[in-house]
Amino acid sequence: MASLTKLIERYINKLLEEQGNESIFLSRKELAEKFGCVPSQINYVIRSRFTPERGYIVESQRGGHGYIRIIRLCLSLPEEKANHVEELVGDLISEQEARKLLANLQQRNFISQRERLIIEMAIRFQEEMARDIFDLSPYKREAMHAELLKRMLKGLAYQ
Repeated sequence: MASLTKLIERYINKLLEEQGNESIFLSRKELAEKFGCVPSQINYVIRSRFTPERGYIVESQRGGHGYIRIIRLCLSLPEEKANHVEELVGDLISEQEARKLLANLQQRNFISQRERLIIEMAIRFQEEMARDIFDLSPYKREAMHAELLKRMLKGLAYQ
């Protein structure tokens, strides 16, 4: 049997698909009642499964008439993809964070498995060179990873 977190995630994704919209409004309280859990469980699912890295923006208002709005990002234009990549990567990114981001981008069909593996190898090579040969600080290595990742992903976005 699937975990409660996965059940809630599937339910929300199903709502997005059924409505055909790129956004939906939900009530924490109603979802918690539907799944027999506390509202904080709903918060956990939304914080962990509906992130910008996974292609979502979440707006939330707490209180008696509070709501959750989940917006699915549609990145059809190359400029939109490039800007999204720029925001996700930022100025610094560790090798581990880069791998997680690349896996999410592959899952969203932004990049292929082959492209993900090539970029991961480039970042791994860069990490080894920066650490072992040039003896750069972790801060400088993460800045280099971010720049390499942004350039490679932007190049793919404009294909």
